[in-house]
Amino acid sequence: MQMSVPIEVRTVADALRNAGFEAYLVGGCVRDMLMGRKPKDWDVTTNATPEEIQKVFPESFYENDFGTVGVKLETEDETLRVIEVTPYRTESGYTDKRRPDAVSFGQSLDEDLARRDFTINAIAYDESKGHLVDPYKGQKDIESRVLRTVRDPRERFEEDGLRLMRAVRFVAELGLALDAETAAGIQEKSHNLGHISKERIRDEFVKLLKSDQPMMGIVLCQQLGLLQYIAPDLPRGIGVDQNQAHSYDVFEHNLRSLQHAADKGWDLNLRLSALFHDISKPETRRWSDEKKDWTFHGHEVVGGRVAKKALEDLKFSRETIEKVSKMVRWHMFFSDPDQVTLSAVRRTIRNVGEENIEDLLNLRVCDRIGTGRPKEQPFRFRKYKAMVEEALRDPISVGMLKTDGNRLMSQFHVEPGPKIGWILNALLEEVLEDPKKNTEKYLDAKTEEYLKLSDKDLQDLGEAGRKKKEEKEEEALKEILKKHHVS
Repeated sequence: MQMSVPIEVRTVADALRNAGFEAYLVGGCVRDMLMGRKPKDWDVTTNATPEEIQKVFPESFYENDFGTVGVKLETEDETLRVIEVTPYRTESGYTDKRRPDAVSFGQSLDEDLARRDFTINAIAYDESKGHLVDPYKGQKDIESRVLRTVRDPRERFEEDGLRLMRAVRFVAELGLALDAETAAGIQEKSHNLGHISKERIRDEFVKLLKSDQPMMGIVLCQQLGLLQYIAPDLPRGIGVDQNQAHSYDVFEHNLRSLQHAADKGWDLNLRLSALFHDISKPETRRWSDEKKDWTFHGHEVVGGRVAKKALEDLKFSRETIEKVSKMVRWHMFFSDPDQVTLSAVRRTIRNVGEENIEDLLNLRVCDRIGTGRPKEQPFRFRKYKAMVEEALRDPISVGMLKTDGNRLMSQFHVEPGPKIGWILNALLEEVLEDPKKNTEKYLDAKTEEYLKLSDKDLQDLGEAGRKKKEEKEEEALKEILKKHHVS
């Protein structure tokens, strides 16, 4: 079987062979090529020791306990800048449920493949001969779209608790089905995830959220007993019915909101915000006899705090924690645009920051789709978006001019009074007709002309400028409404 391998990778493998060693591509890069995906990184395995690898590649680096040598290459492709070359190895003892107590460099490719986690990752490829080494039928599992462990799943998950999350992540990321015995092994050994550092769990959680099917992945985490070690507040929403506007319980609503963010290709922060936005509905739910329905007053305030704590526990960055907790806190901004004022919209923008307002609007879209309503942007929401754009734009005013009242008073010795306003409005009309005129030199020259006019003529010019400003402002607002289909 011949697969397309970059020349840079072939060069590294050939250099090892020319030095008298074996060399195979292995792991994720082989799996991805067999699945028709572009590998994110490239790994080579060999019977050479780390010291022997470094003799072949003098510019390489070796800074770990597992024998992996990084071979640096000059290339524009980030996935090829470092090729990792690792000796065949065997592992034994996993006291901390994460790392082997002992690592031995071996001479057998079969021994190396036997220690790997899943069959789809236990395939080696000799690109010089187009030959696959696949002792655990990983290629067949790729064709069948099934994820299963190499040998006994209980043994694999007892060795390394992080493999529990990796299994679910691969299912969501690669669109696979989980082998029944492997699923049973995850469920039985789920407690081993409790031995894994929060940083490691976070990294796998992020990869899961960035996958195409994060909802399915989190459902699997819950079914297999893993979610309590990742985000224990999420399962509290299971079975918590909402009001009549919602088709799903709180848990499913949060997951469907997350999935819509993934379907849209939105970033990690927005996906986290969608997942956690209604995290505190369970503890704020109250029955209203008046409405004959459930209410969740203040769930966004409580939720902002709960989301912050959940992200802190997972050791997310300060920037992510701050943004996501803020988005959760203010996600209930939506009001009837026929009643809400522009000043209220401006307050919302101040609360979340101008840099976050678009994401807040997109979070509202996720929230709406998560209720089970098919329409993403109904009229009321489009109207609100138009109001946000109006609030964000710089209004047409004399403040746009490259001069001001203080300049007029000091430069031209104009006394305070209505004459200053007339001049500025007259200058604004000039600039609205031709923005290139908005320079100090031109405006100063025009000011000298205006000062020679009578107060009556100057007032008429100023009034004409004011009307021109109002006309331009009205035109701009009409364009915004038309853009959002609410005109």
